[in-house]
Amino acid sequence: MEFLVSIKIQTPHDLPQERFQDLLSRERIRGNELKEQGHIARIWRIPGTRNNVGIWQAADANELHTLVSSLPLFAFMSVEVTPLAVHPLEEDKK
Repeated sequence: MEFLVSIKIQTPHDLPQERFQDLLSRERIRGNELKEQGHIARIWRIPGTRNNVGIWQAADANELHTLVSSLPLFAFMSVEVTPLAVHPLEEDKK
């Protein structure tokens, strides 16, 4: 199943810089793992922010939640999920 996932990241202003850098490093590693596993099909950054939007693949909403919540910055995220269905125009391509 495909999902449109919009992620907004808001870290506390008093988060120590060292901790923040560690989280960013681990976030990149985990994101690459999810991409290599095929769970993140496409991802785009929202210019001027740390926010992103992407197409994720998971068996169902429960698996998607498990995947998204495995991100190191999850505690600082606001996540919006939209399940996607194939549009008839896309079916014509098959």
